[in-house]
Amino acid sequence: MTANSDTRCEVVSAPADELVQGQGGGDAAGTDPAAEARGDGDPFARSRESFEQIVGWLSAPETAGREHGDLEARLDSSGRELLCRLLQDHLDLRALCEQRLDGVCDEHGVERRAVETGHERPLDSVFGQVSVERLAYRARGQENRYVADGILNLPVEHASHGVRRLAALEAAAGSFDHATSQVRERTGLTLAKRRVEQLVVRAVVDFESFYAERSAEEQESGERDVLVLSADGKGIVMRSEALREATAKAAQRASPRLKTRLSKGEKANRKRLAEVGAVYELTPAPRSAAEVLAPTAQKTVAAPKAKHKWLTASVIDDAASVIAEIFDEAERRDPEHKRTWIALVDGNNHQIDRIKAEAKTRKIKVTIIVDFVHVLEYVWSGAWSFFPEGDPAAEKWVQDKALAVLAGDAGQVAAAIRRKATLLNLPDEKRAKADRTADYLLNKRPYLDYRTALKKGWPIATGVIEGACRHLVKDRMDITGARWGLQGAEAILKLRALISNGDFDSYWDYHIAHERHRSHDLRYLNSVIPRET
Repeated sequence: MTANSDTRCEVVSAPADELVQGQGGGDAAGTDPAAEARGDGDPFARSRESFEQIVGWLSAPETAGREHGDLEARLDSSGRELLCRLLQDHLDLRALCEQRLDGVCDEHGVERRAVETGHERPLDSVFGQVSVERLAYRARGQENRYVADGILNLPVEHASHGVRRLAALEAAAGSFDHATSQVRERTGLTLAKRRVEQLVVRAVVDFESFYAERSAEEQESGERDVLVLSADGKGIVMRSEALREATAKAAQRASPRLKTRLSKGEKANRKRLAEVGAVYELTPAPRSAAEVLAPTAQKTVAAPKAKHKWLTASVIDDAASVIAEIFDEAERRDPEHKRTWIALVDGNNHQIDRIKAEAKTRKIKVTIIVDFVHVLEYVWSGAWSFFPEGDPAAEKWVQDKALAVLAGDAGQVAAAIRRKATLLNLPDEKRAKADRTADYLLNKRPYLDYRTALKKGWPIATGVIEGACRHLVKDRMDITGARWGLQGAEAILKLRALISNGDFDSYWDYHIAHERHRSHDLRYLNSVIPRET
């Protein structure tokens, strides 16, 4: 109860669960226990007075000439004060009506027999700071227990769940400085930037369990729709203490020749790789090799479109863990493995090995396809072994070789490149580029079956995961001058994934329920905290 409250009550009268449910109580004679506890006064008198002051100001003759912007600004401030007062009056009423309980035992079975009134704690709400008074259940040498905290599901920290939610959403959208200013502007609270970061980290503690416990959803998927899995990585500039061990050692060994910038060939060694994973579905769209390479305006068959996209990202977990997560999501959608599974990769050998290992462990048939755009870049690199830079003839040569690769003749293309390099007796530097292209085509040949992919209408490009790397990581984490700590970066990645997946609201309900369980339900041996109905 606040210091200026008129009444304090040593013996409370109304059951707390009745008050939570908005039932006034009462008996056969028509008496109201809450009214008896607080006396004859109106518990919301101060709120009504604040409301009348606002109405009075709006009704005053001198207000009639004000611009709408002035009205908005005044109502924004006064309205928030009114809502804060309403919340405070409600909390005061609950304190007056809190019923003393018998047999309150903590999680260790220690019973709290002594009960003391007048224990207050602050709560930083989205309307401003309020004070919560409740009964303290006490035992000698033991920490107090507050049953009312559980009924209200109060957080451990001062900031309310609403403030935490606001901080999380604003931090996911912009910098922590931006989030801090938004919290101040929209709530009137002045929270330190470090405090906002801590709230954001707390906001994602249930991310893994939320997705692990989800059941299969009803989705409008056709029987022929295929499941596509994809993974990639994107570096994030980290603080020195947040770098992986190998990167940190490399940074320590490096001794830049210049003090103010890196010289050619030098690396800053200050990034940590964020692993990004995606699962989506698409309806097959068969097309020819010529249609793939045709200009956009001349395409007659569109590439298959991704739907029901799901993303995840982590700067803490390694590639194996993230790949296991995307397999979990794919199995949630297709638990009986009846659909076609495609894994799109950029050619990274470790990534391919992890996908194959995960598929083998789960006994799932997964067709791995290397991104055709990456293959095309290698072919272009090989072209400059035979043509001067900018020579239009190189474009025709690349198109011919690309069509052959799409037709399933990657091995023949590799052999042709080697023969041409030998016939022209290329110098070592140019020959190395040609050999590099040929080696790539031969090494990745098991994953370049584009002829089958196009015939069956499967995707052959990793645009979805590359877009995810840009959206989840680069657009937010590459803010100029940003240096990330490990926990803060992880929290932002998970929040952006939740928002991108359209799961944030569902996650937040799940998170708040689990916060109640951790912070309150587990602290009592018996069920003294009623559930809302």
